[in-house]
Amino acid sequence: MTFSQRLPDAFYAGALARVRAEMAAEDLSALLLDDPLDVAYLTGFHHFPNERPVACWLPLDGDPVLLVPDLEREYAQDQRARAEIVAYPEFPGRRPPFAVLAGHVRRPATAAYAPSTSVARAQALAEAFPGTRWSTCEAVGRVRLRKTPEEITLHEEAARIADAMLEAGVELVRAALEAGGKLPAETELASHVIGHGARLMYARHQDVVVVPMLTGGLVYGGPNSAQPHRLPGGDRLRAGETFMLSLGCAVGGRFVESERTFVIGEPTTRQARYYETVREAQETGTEALIAGLTCEEANRRCLAVIEEAGLGEYIRHRQGHGIGLGFHEPPWLSDGDTTELAPGMILSSEPGVYVPGHAGYRISDTVLVTESGPRRLTAYPRELTDVII
Repeated sequence: MTFSQRLPDAFYAGALARVRAEMAAEDLSALLLDDPLDVAYLTGFHHFPNERPVACWLPLDGDPVLLVPDLEREYAQDQRARAEIVAYPEFPGRRPPFAVLAGHVRRPATAAYAPSTSVARAQALAEAFPGTRWSTCEAVGRVRLRKTPEEITLHEEAARIADAMLEAGVELVRAALEAGGKLPAETELASHVIGHGARLMYARHQDVVVVPMLTGGLVYGGPNSAQPHRLPGGDRLRAGETFMLSLGCAVGGRFVESERTFVIGEPTTRQARYYETVREAQETGTEALIAGLTCEEANRRCLAVIEEAGLGEYIRHRQGHGIGLGFHEPPWLSDGDTTELAPGMILSSEPGVYVPGHAGYRISDTVLVTESGPRRLTAYPRELTDVII
């Protein structure tokens, strides 16, 4: 059974209505969004960002406009972009891209762009729209915090694939152990699980939404895993050590992550202590993802478990982060983020400890905040006995 990854027109109509309500509250006549994820959210056009601007022009009234370089015009049409497509010839070109846009739309008295817009592009907008008062606005970011039922369905399917990628990685390592040969190198294991996820994606789905990281992840073993964002290398996994599979994928452009730390052979007392502390912290932190609690309070409860176990010196990062069209996006489960959790938010719960020269231990699930409490979308087992190979 397959299903389309493309969201229905009703989703985009709802997204535009919610963003426009935010615009009206700030007395804005138009928004210019050039972040590729904002563009995808409002129009359904996913692309690989580069030096050529792609932007969505959203007036308070009237149809949105999608500004694209001419070489991407057909691609936007193929994706059935929910906007009028306006193409410019090339970049930088004799006529700048935003001048092409300004010649096509009604010039507003007040408009805004997202805080992520670069200084150079903000200056180009000011030159193209000389009579417009520009400001920054986080309307789209605020609306994207809470996922709709249509989006949640995509996240749920991505979670199933990410869990299957974990299973494929374990099977490869187990088969190598049983054969008595060399264990796979980090890069070999990464290639195996990423390829497995991509094959599942195309086997199960129609209209696959291709994004820069369709399926992917980080794989590292032993002391290498004490560096939380280290890229896979040529080192082989070794019996008696731990290794980490930090995997994710995007269905319909909506991400999840599913991460586990595994032990090759019976764990030592030291390994068991580190792992069980992280498992308890992850359980506590996940249970704290309830509507009305602040992000920083959930983070505090999660990391307190590690600190009270006497392992605070090995904490390297916050509990987690929001997940949606971006693999990392607001809100942040961290000190300093006072955002209140709300139903529809999707976040990672991924505490870890990282012991230099020994290993790192991290468990991550993608979690949906609901009216009745947190719900894990990823489901690979987390008990110590489940991660021994």
